[in-house]
Amino acid sequence: MSNPAVLEAVLERITYANEENGYTVARVDTGRGGDLLTVVGALLGAQPGESLRMEGRWGSHPQYGKQFTVDNYTTILPATIQGIRRYLGSGLIKGIGPVFADRIVEHFGLDTLDIIEDEPKRLVEVPGLGPKRTKRIAAAWEEQKAIKEVMVFLQGVGVSTSIAVRIYKKYGDASISVVRNEPYRLAADVWGIGFLTADRIAQAVGIPHDSPERVKAGLQYALSQSTDQGHCFLPEEQLISDAVKLLAVDTGLVIECLAELAGEDEGVVRETVPGPDGGEPVTAVYLVPFHRAELSLSAQLLRLLRTGEDRMPAFRDVAWEKALTWLAGRTGAELAPEQQQAVRLALTEKVAVLTGGPGCGKSFTVRSIVELARAKKAKVVLAAPTGRAAKRLAELTGAEASTVHRLLELKPGGDAAYDRDRPLDADLVVVDEASMLDLLLANKLVKAVAPGAHLLLVGDVDQLPSVGAGEVLRDLLAEGGPVPRVRLTRIFRQAQQSGVVTNAHRINSGVHPLTEGLTDFFLFVEDETEDAGRVTVDVAARRIPAKFGLDPRRDVQVLAPMHRGPAGAGTLNGLLQQAITPARPDLPEKRLGGRVFRVGDKVTQIRNNYEKGENGVFNGTVGVVTSLSLDDQRLTVRTDEDEEVPYDFDELDELAHAYAVTIHRSQGSEYPAVVIPVTTGAWMMLQRNLLYTAVTRAKKLVVLVGSRKAIGQAVRTVSAGRRFTALDHRLGGGPRPTGTFATGAKGAG
Repeated sequence: MSNPAVLEAVLERITYANEENGYTVARVDTGRGGDLLTVVGALLGAQPGESLRMEGRWGSHPQYGKQFTVDNYTTILPATIQGIRRYLGSGLIKGIGPVFADRIVEHFGLDTLDIIEDEPKRLVEVPGLGPKRTKRIAAAWEEQKAIKEVMVFLQGVGVSTSIAVRIYKKYGDASISVVRNEPYRLAADVWGIGFLTADRIAQAVGIPHDSPERVKAGLQYALSQSTDQGHCFLPEEQLISDAVKLLAVDTGLVIECLAELAGEDEGVVRETVPGPDGGEPVTAVYLVPFHRAELSLSAQLLRLLRTGEDRMPAFRDVAWEKALTWLAGRTGAELAPEQQQAVRLALTEKVAVLTGGPGCGKSFTVRSIVELARAKKAKVVLAAPTGRAAKRLAELTGAEASTVHRLLELKPGGDAAYDRDRPLDADLVVVDEASMLDLLLANKLVKAVAPGAHLLLVGDVDQLPSVGAGEVLRDLLAEGGPVPRVRLTRIFRQAQQSGVVTNAHRINSGVHPLTEGLTDFFLFVEDETEDAGRVTVDVAARRIPAKFGLDPRRDVQVLAPMHRGPAGAGTLNGLLQQAITPARPDLPEKRLGGRVFRVGDKVTQIRNNYEKGENGVFNGTVGVVTSLSLDDQRLTVRTDEDEEVPYDFDELDELAHAYAVTIHRSQGSEYPAVVIPVTTGAWMMLQRNLLYTAVTRAKKLVVLVGSRKAIGQAVRTVSAGRRFTALDHRLGGGPRPTGTFATGAKGAG
């Protein structure tokens, strides 16, 4: 093997970076004049403006000519004035942008970096640099140095920069020792590091393949993966076989480690629960927080239902005829019999559920309940899981509504200011879009309802279940359960004129939607997935705005069944961004891996972050980028709750573009117009509740783009898999129908 070649150059720009494996294509300036040179290979972590010493080999590419393949690299401090200026101006050190870089270098010349390192106080000599900014630069330089050390170590064990920064933020100076001695902690502590990354690191630092640490971490990872898919627990046999596949170790070892985990405080809980369809009991294995939440939620609901206290006693002996006549005078419309029943239920029962599809008058019923409660001077509190849904609830009732997170004043770490010891001061708590409540959030909410207060959950149980684990609304509606409920089924006359409402109900009952002759529901037939993707973008960015006068960013939402593929949310986001917020020379932008963020971009938060904003920013929050500063390495997002939230550039992997989102992520939001690619490329995802959820997101207009065959598949397929939860059993409901038997079992039950 010949000695590797060495190349020293300044990194000009990164043209492609794969976050997964670190493969990077970049252009560098060798300082010898002439064109930039292409380098490829393991450059993850290098920043534009840095001087690199790369080891590797020369080669040539048929299209790009001479290029250098990098095996590894180290950063060196630049030695030329030009290099120093570029290094400082690259935005690497917070507080120094191109303008200040020029001034500093002009003043200190080749000594610049030594001055920042050894005598940072002297920076105040530079015109325009006050003591405050000088301090900030010195601190950023120190942090940068500390991060560099950690980076060099982490790159040695194959970790990408964005993750290295996060490890450093979490553990600071202890980073190297945690990575070396307890790498599996990373999977639990650091967002963005799953078991697989931690496992790679563990191998690199020499932890054996069959160490109990590894197996326990693998078991917990398999369980947390299943909660991401909506399950509250996994049957023991399934967990063991999943773990054996994941870890490639003996079944016996997995069983031993599972037994140990079940004995540990922060481990797992094993409990026998009824099997599906009341069949053989199964041993359920829970992660501790989910087990606690399920026990707590069922206990709190039963406590609310059974309490003798009543904070709205006025409704026990109301003359309902008279009350309803008064109400019709106030609202200008009579309630249908099933709506009247819902009103009485909410005002006389401590816990009640109101469900039904679009156009059946859920909203009007809620407004009526709120009017009557307020007429009797009751304190009414309104909430919904998302900012958009809360806004809509407020418009509807004329009262204030907030997100559940704000209502409970969730604190960093996820604890709520309101709970069992300090309940909400409310006589009636109404929660809309309750199909979105996952187990953990529902538990926090119900804990905060005072004994004697009334809780009304309103939602459409036929929509997709929550993004988080559990299917709370469906479990509360299980047959034989203790929670009183009303299901509205009658579609009102004005709603019958809406193609959106009519088709939603058709889809929900397994009938193909009508796509001819309607003014608010269209189908563009495109059998090829690529063509469907292209037409989707054209419809959303150009045709709808031109024909209906809607704003493509604010009023039109593309909803895709999946993230991947030519008609998936990922690809469509790139194309829609080009169409709606294209690059402009005067528009600052920030590149991250394969994505670019610009002012005006529509974005969404993709994880719960309790540390951001006033009460945290949550998975699914949507907003628009309002400012972007390369000097401060920060952008600001105005969320749909009208809050300005800053993001440092190293937090940008918490944001994704939201011109197109998956249907799952759109729950609880309403948009004037939705465009839905329905293609055979998404065959596995095409299910009735998915298409139904997408169509019911639209207020005025739905455009489907795709094939009739794919739409047929979606309408016919009833989602067979139910989630593993035992909430209905804990509430004392009957055996839950699950899986493919659901449709047949109803009549028999």
